[in-house]
Amino acid sequence: MHASTDLRVGLLGYGIAGAVFHAPLIAATPGLRLSAVVTANPERQAQVAADHPGALVIDHADQLWSEELDLVVVATPNRTHVPLATAALDAGFPVVVDKPFAPTAEEARKLAARAAELGLPLAVFHNRRWDNDFLTVRQLIDAGELGAVHRFESRFERWRPTPKSGWRELGDPAEAGGALYDLGSHLIDQALQLFGPVRSVYAELDRRRAGVQVDDDSFVALTHKNGVRSHLWMGALTAQLGPRMRVLGDKAGFTKHGLDGQEDALREGARPGGPDWGVEPAELSGRLGVDGALRTVTSVPGAYPEFYARMRDAVRGEGHVPVTPEEAIAVLEVIEQARSVA
Repeated sequence: MHASTDLRVGLLGYGIAGAVFHAPLIAATPGLRLSAVVTANPERQAQVAADHPGALVIDHADQLWSEELDLVVVATPNRTHVPLATAALDAGFPVVVDKPFAPTAEEARKLAARAAELGLPLAVFHNRRWDNDFLTVRQLIDAGELGAVHRFESRFERWRPTPKSGWRELGDPAEAGGALYDLGSHLIDQALQLFGPVRSVYAELDRRRAGVQVDDDSFVALTHKNGVRSHLWMGALTAQLGPRMRVLGDKAGFTKHGLDGQEDALREGARPGGPDWGVEPAELSGRLGVDGALRTVTSVPGAYPEFYARMRDAVRGEGHVPVTPEEAIAVLEVIEQARSVA
């Protein structure tokens, strides 16, 4: 495919994932064009028409497979990820699947095998590899600023004492709901990217709010094969938020508060493309060093657009997918170990 030709993208789903993350990032990526969106909800159909007037609005996934497309994105409820991604692959399309990749690692392996059999690119949307905090920590580690890291602490916490309604709160395992799947997928993926595979998993998965069916206050401890220990917190009942990340090495430590602002910016209608995209307010910068001798580290700008730029290149045969199925399967394997020991 010639590089000057825009790739035509079909998007399945226009809830939070589709409307806030995927559609804006696709539309902002040079070389991609949001051609069709599947949603049966009349209000969301109207929103697609307002947000992306050039996109065809379709009310059923089966109608998408006959469209002339170059890429399909699955941004629907978790239980539908595997059947819809399988159908898209069988129709001959490269596919992006929102995280979590699948409810189980076994389902994910079958999906990855199908993509390999068909020779089609398949990627998973672990977008928080392009959060400013993760990019900053990776840069510090790679530069040797921390020395040999022995402990990594990471939190994705919220204060939502009243549970929201919706499929993420349902207890059926097929829904892959709860904090571990929703927030833990990101934290585990980041830990594996920084420190590699694990040799043991410990977990505490609790339901703290009245009436909830899934974990909403959870902790996972990973011992990586290289000896680093990752302690990961995720939950919805955190009245005082801890540091977003704390990394301890034998030379220095690094502590960072505050969540990457790209999601909030997208929710508020901001779009990537300007020089200030992903740039964090200075007051949220992390601190590096030893107590009594700390210095401020300006965060590396967040870069969500990088995901679809890399996916565009992979579909054109000019690079690798941004997140491989195998990497996403490794995350699911850790989640399943955590659920088995909790």
